[in-house]
Amino acid sequence: MRTSSPSMGSILLRIVILIAVLVLATWGAHEVRDALNLQIRPDNEQQVHRMIMFGAVAYIGLLALPFVPGAEIGLAMLAAFGPAIAPLIYVCTVASMVLAYTAGRFLPIAVLQRFLSTVRMHRAADLVARAAPLSGDDRVAMLLDGQSARGMRMAVRYRYVALALAVNTPGNSIIGGGGGIMLMAGLSGIFSPLATVATIALAVSPVPLAVVFFGLRF
Repeated sequence: MRTSSPSMGSILLRIVILIAVLVLATWGAHEVRDALNLQIRPDNEQQVHRMIMFGAVAYIGLLALPFVPGAEIGLAMLAAFGPAIAPLIYVCTVASMVLAYTAGRFLPIAVLQRFLSTVRMHRAADLVARAAPLSGDDRVAMLLDGQSARGMRMAVRYRYVALALAVNTPGNSIIGGGGGIMLMAGLSGIFSPLATVATIALAVSPVPLAVVFFGLRF
């Protein structure tokens, strides 16, 4: 039986809080990006080192958040420090994606159901409710059955390819960015940890490799 829907005032309050959090996180990402615009000189070596460490930690945390443009920090570090920083950016990117995925793995799937109900996506919420008590393999089987849309069946069957494409798609911030995509991947329960880490390790490698081997700058 479907529970009563939240009031319009409650929905608006949650949306306002979410927007406020995203605006603050986005502002923080821009501030960190601007702070990384340093001139490297012999007399500020320690300051540069501290900013690299601070930027790396901020990059991991902000990139893992849904809808926050944390990638700008990574690009700013590549622009400021060049190819030498590319391996660190690569490791931080993988760590951030794995962090978001792990957070999703530990969140109860009921969180997704409540969110979908809040935004009045009741059919999707009902699908999540049916999937909630199932194991990961059973969820995959349910999504692959004849009642699912053909596009969904294809996306589920080749879900790791779809995940890699989604993470690398320009403008993916409108669907949550890398952090949001990986959070949902973990929450879905249909992506195994080892295969997911391997997928992300390959998916985010082109830009660092291009910087290292071709001297690409931003």
